[in-house]
Amino acid sequence: QVQLMESGGGLVQAGGSLRLSCAASGRIFSFNAMGWYRQAPGKQRELVALITSHGRTTYSDSVKGRFTISGDNAKNTVYLQMNSLKPEDTAVYYCYADGARGYWGQGTHVTVSA
Repeated sequence: QVQLMESGGGLVQAGGSLRLSCAASGRIFSFNAMGWYRQAPGKQRELVALITSHGRTTYSDSVKGRFTISGDNAKNTVYLQMNSLKPEDTAVYYCYADGARGYWGQGTHVTVSA
């Protein structure tokens, strides 16, 4: 059993910053990639950023230049530094890990006020 524990969400004003963390625990052998998805009210879940075990990163166009994903393989932890936040970034952010199968965290709320 693999558990993903997210932290770092909250309320911030537009232009502000937040840092999300996701720590994996349990029966971990190795992940091909870890990352973040988000789901805003009334919208589908979408990819935000992904980092592979080799350090290759992928970002959605909407966050490029503002968000940075990083990872610590030894700790099975992934981070998402979010800068220049906009109200449209408001969503529940989910941690994702690609291993023997896909694993999801419970989600952490990020609210950006105008």
